[in-house]
Amino acid sequence: MSAISSLPENKNFLSPLGFTFSIKKTPNVNYFVQAINVPSIMLGQSDVRTPFVKLPVPGDHIDFGTLTITFRVDEEMRNYQEIFDWIVALGFPDNFSQYSAVAPSRGKFGGALVNPTAGSGIYSDASLMVLNSVKAPIIEFVFKNLYPVTLTDVLFDTMRTDIDYVDATVTFAYQSFTLNRI
Repeated sequence: MSAISSLPENKNFLSPLGFTFSIKKTPNVNYFVQAINVPSIMLGQSDVRTPFVKLPVPGDHIDFGTLTITFRVDEEMRNYQEIFDWIVALGFPDNFSQYSAVAPSRGKFGGALVNPTAGSGIYSDASLMVLNSVKAPIIEFVFKNLYPVTLTDVLFDTMRTDIDYVDATVTFAYQSFTLNRI
């Protein structure tokens, strides 16, 4: 087998600028997404002891890293408020009715699974579309049953000499994600 026969078909590099992202529950956030990570995925392992060495064997559980997005905050803070209200409803700091705003009916494990694909209930599904060098979608990452766990602070600062628009970062937990080639 020669080295020339093992060349890949596509020799283009993946651009970090070619993506679109959407969460069903947060239409105002979607437009302003600036950065996103494809989370890590880790398969645990076990060790089988022998008289000489420990032999690693694949585990039976997958751990998914967190999904983090950075978005530019719009001047009316509507996108920030979408995430803020979602977190407040999940944590219901003042009364139980705050939770019922996102969870009108309870699912099997206490959470509302009203329709995450439509963005209703506690959870929402999300999609990261990776684009190739001509801006055509090539891969879709689908995140199932995601919900926000942290939202960063917003800094207002009158000492700045230039206008640096405000960004916020939100971290999500989710059930799983899949990679689909388009």
